[in-house]
Amino acid sequence: MKINWLIKVICMFWGALPVTVLADITLADMASRIKALEILTAEAIQRAESAENRANKLAQMMTLQATTPSSQPKEALKTDTTKPTIKFNQQNGELKIYGNIELNIDGSSRKGQMTSIREAVSKSANSGKNDNWDINGRILLGFQGKHQLANGNETGFQVEPLAKADGDIGLDDAFFYFGKHHDWTIKVGRYEGYSMFPLDQDIFISHSGNTSNSLYTDGYGYVYMMKEGRGRSNDGGSIQLSKRLDNWYFEVNTLVEDGTALFGDERYHGYDLDNRKSAVYLRPVAVWKPKPLKIALAMESQVMHNAYGATIDGKWQDFSRRNGYGLNITWDTTSKDKMSGIKAAFNTAYMEANAETDFSAGGYAKWRRFVLGYIYAHNNIKDFNPNKYQYVLDDESVLNGVPGKYDLHTLYVSYEIPNILHIENYNIYLGAYYSTIATAKSELIDKSDDERYGFRIRFKYLF
Repeated sequence: MKINWLIKVICMFWGALPVTVLADITLADMASRIKALEILTAEAIQRAESAENRANKLAQMMTLQATTPSSQPKEALKTDTTKPTIKFNQQNGELKIYGNIELNIDGSSRKGQMTSIREAVSKSANSGKNDNWDINGRILLGFQGKHQLANGNETGFQVEPLAKADGDIGLDDAFFYFGKHHDWTIKVGRYEGYSMFPLDQDIFISHSGNTSNSLYTDGYGYVYMMKEGRGRSNDGGSIQLSKRLDNWYFEVNTLVEDGTALFGDERYHGYDLDNRKSAVYLRPVAVWKPKPLKIALAMESQVMHNAYGATIDGKWQDFSRRNGYGLNITWDTTSKDKMSGIKAAFNTAYMEANAETDFSAGGYAKWRRFVLGYIYAHNNIKDFNPNKYQYVLDDESVLNGVPGKYDLHTLYVSYEIPNILHIENYNIYLGAYYSTIATAKSELIDKSDDERYGFRIRFKYLF
């Protein structure tokens, strides 16, 4: 009875519906409405994705503004020196833009250099002039790209062009690398290998531009610093394999270049050098770093026979044999306490070459912001062109113009004045040096010109 009554009620309800309503509810109309609903859903999803993209772009803009210093800071401007000012992150890797400025005011007793390290003012002006003043320096702008995977595999590049105060354009690094993070790396291009003769807060020896070129110049004492195969040559490139293992670091650097680029004016012992083929330097380095101690051993050797030389009395003579050895020992507690810690180092290097041996030793101590350093060099010239005087470039500098043994002494000091104008990355360095040369044969040296001294003010800003 109840079922029949329910059926009657349903029939009465459907019977009461207008015919037009029943006509509208057809299968075709239902399909059309479902399709329209799908279109509206797709449009809604597209609008949501567009809104999400706009939100991501806004977040990136806010991040870039947060990492860019304000032009009117309320507090002292501070920049983290370990991170570049501008950093872009993308799925394919990251790009960093950074730089630094080094500008110098120099004063020296004489313009003519006495050693190959070219202390203070450059040697471009008249050598006999006294009381020389000079303003020099450069601005470096660096670009560093890196792509690293979750498993540690990585690849990247680094380019550092220079704009010099004298109007020249130069280049520090330009290399490509790949490997596994904190494990092994292969590097190709222009760069510097491991430093075996560090001087720390030294401000007189150039650290920019070419490292392995024009290190040796006839007429000047040679301070050998294990740099001949280190890299950054304007006459060739390098390839390097490095490996890290616990407290050990290993590196093998290979430099391929025009071997005569090592010598100023391409002369050696008074002979004009003839380049016959590219020189190849092999430079293995092993470093043990049980902090705070660090010990590094290295050698560098030019392995190509007859790479360059000279024709003497109608016969070819190979001058390209060069083998060097170096040791560096460093004790550094400044990483834990920069102001109370002490950093001290001892460096020594020895070179065996054609008709010449060179020995260098030196060290420095750094406490707080003060550095005191000393370098000793000994040159033993065993042979020289008897017609040397026609090759002398500077009549005031015939220090190693004849066979003999020469001793060179250099003392340098520097002091850092930090946070100029309360800007953390803007520092001023004050420095001074004194150099002298001596030999057992006093007639080999002009006693009126056997010493050099000078000072430098360096303005340095990292950005």
